[in-house]
This record gives sequence, structure tokens and C-alpha cells, in this order.
Amino acid sequence: MLQNQKKLFNLSEEVTYLNCATMSVQLRSVEKIGVENLYKKSNPHTITAAHFFEDRQLLKERFAQLIHAPDPQSIAIIPAVSYGIATVIKNIRFEKDDEIILLEEQFPSNFYAWKALEKEKGVRLKVIPAPPLATARGKKWNASILSAISAKTKVVSIPNVHWADGTLFDLRTIRSRTNDIGAYLIIDGTQSIGALPFSVEEIKPDALICGGYKWLMGGYGLGLAYYGERFYNGIPLENNWINHEGSEDFSRLVKYNENFKPKAARYDMGESSNFILTPMLSEGIRQLLEWTPEGIQRYCEMITSEAISEFTKQDYFIEDAQYRGNHLFGIYSTTGEPDEKVKQLIAKKNIAVSYRGNAIRVSPNVYNTKEDIEKLFSCFI
Repeated sequence: MLQNQKKLFNLSEEVTYLNCATMSVQLRSVEKIGVENLYKKSNPHTITAAHFFEDRQLLKERFAQLIHAPDPQSIAIIPAVSYGIATVIKNIRFEKDDEIILLEEQFPSNFYAWKALEKEKGVRLKVIPAPPLATARGKKWNASILSAISAKTKVVSIPNVHWADGTLFDLRTIRSRTNDIGAYLIIDGTQSIGALPFSVEEIKPDALICGGYKWLMGGYGLGLAYYGERFYNGIPLENNWINHEGSEDFSRLVKYNENFKPKAARYDMGESSNFILTPMLSEGIRQLLEWTPEGIQRYCEMITSEAISEFTKQDYFIEDAQYRGNHLFGIYSTTGEPDEKVKQLIAKKNIAVSYRGNAIRVSPNVYNTKEDIEKLFSCFI
């Protein structure tokens, strides 16, 4: 069983931080690598041609291992989820009245681009609403998604867990249904990958897109995406020097090669060699591979399950354990919006959580304890 890992983080003793879904606490090892690489540019003569590629390759290999992707060339380095979604949209042929399935209140970067496409191409967005707060809410929401998929569905673009309250979506069954009709499955893994087990070999998504500064333990401004076979011959958003064949040979960059690199390497952002953020994210994933997402889930369950069980006997709703992540859950008042007195007390006790819609979003990680969860729930009594 994974033990508390707070000693590995730079986390103030003055705050009870239950907000990894907004931004992870920085690992000391990630900070160290970031600082070391910041100073490298003071002596740029020490940065060789190989440095433009080595850290990128290591990052892709580690991320591929984390998500059980068989080939690091299926991984692209991106700046943000919006970039990854834009790449997807650029490389799917849409027709008028094609249907795009989204979820109510899912993250804006996985909504705005689809909404713009609706205006541009005449596709139709089908936004699946969350069921009322009740037992088996997550099960009902999953059923609604499956019922909405039809012969007109071109894309299902959803998260593995909902960013506002951690509701867990059955990607295996959804993938099976999309395969039946040839629809694309695009997954926003920002709030799950790193903390929740995921296998590309099992789910076989067409794309998996992740911001890197939350559960992947990286810095702000860099993310990763897996692209499957349907995107291997696509057109990237950028024509940068590094996503073209032969870019490793600096002496021949003047001999332009218009061929893109194979598979997802063509979708790498410009300056993806980022000598600070790339090794930081790589180190974050190295640590995750040591802990394992399975270990993180078990740890979060261990520190939260007892308190949640007692708490849900009150006039509040938290999704059933089998329909949410252990690392992210929403607290809903059954009477409506969060009580202002509760919010004030949470702030007074210096507890960091988030407010998303009507949910108080709680997102612990391996630096938290049972006492942290009990401290939060004491604000509701």
C-alpha cells in the first residue's frame, strides 16, 4: 500500500491543499530539474543539437508507458488541451448534421471548438445533461450517453471523469458503441491520467488529450496527446521545423523536407524541446510510474472512504464510489448551491478546494491525509 508522500513535495504547512484538479503541488524533484534547466541558458554553448530531441523522446516514452500505448511515436507534445482538440477537428471530415456528443458542464476547452464547428459546418451538438442528484446518478448518466449515440454520431468527445465532480464514464462500453457506427472517441484525460488507471490498448481511443500541470505533475504550459491510427496521416496545426522528417540533422535544415514525421510526431508543437517544461513533465511522469495510478487510487480511497461514508448521511450528495474517481469528487447540497457559511468556514480554516457549478470540488492526492479530509468535512457540521 502506498504511504503518504508529502515529504516529496514543496507544500506549505499552513494550507490544507485538496485542489490537485486545479493544479498539482510541485514535486521537489520536478522543481530541482526546472531550476537546473533554467540556468542552462546562461551558458547556451552547452546546449547541443541532441538536447533538442533527447528530453522530448524520454517524455514520450514515459507517457506511452503510463497510458499503455505501444508506440511513443503515437504521442505528441502540445501546449494545452485546446490545441489537441483543434488538431482533432482539423483532421476529421465533417458533414452538415453530423452529431457531436458532449457532456453538460464539461471543461470549456472541450466545448468551445465544437461550438464553433457547429456554426461553421452545420454539425449538431448533443450535450448530455447530468441526471438529478440521486443514487446511481453516474450509472444513469452513462446510460444517457449510450442512448444518445446513433448512426448520425460522428464524434463522442468526453472526459474519463467529469472535471467538476469526478463522475466516472464507462469508456470501454462507449468505445464499443462508437466502433459499431464508426464514430470517433476523443477523450480529455486531464483530470484522470496519472491518478486513474488507463490503457490505450484496452480502450483504443482515437485521441487522448491531457494538460500536464495537474495529475501529471508537470509545469504550466505543456501537455501531451495520444493520437491513434485514424490520425496518423493528418495535417498538423503548425509547420514547424521539428515536426518534419530529417530535423535531427541541423546541417541539412536548409534542405527543406516537406514530409511530416510519422504518426503523431507530426502534431508536436513548435519549440516542444522546451528545455525547462519538457524535462519537468518527464520527471513528474517518472514519479507517477513509480507510484502507479492504481496505487494513487487506492491511497485516495483509503484517506477518503470512511469520512465520505459518514458525511453522506447528512443533507449532501457525493456520487457513489463505483461511479466516480477516488481522487476527485464533488460535494453537492441537496437544497441547491453551496452554503455561503460553509464556504466561509472552508476559507477560514485555510482549506483549498474549488467551486465548479453547484459542486464543491475536492481533489486529494498522495500528499494528503485522513485528517485533511476530516478537517474539510468538519466545516459542514
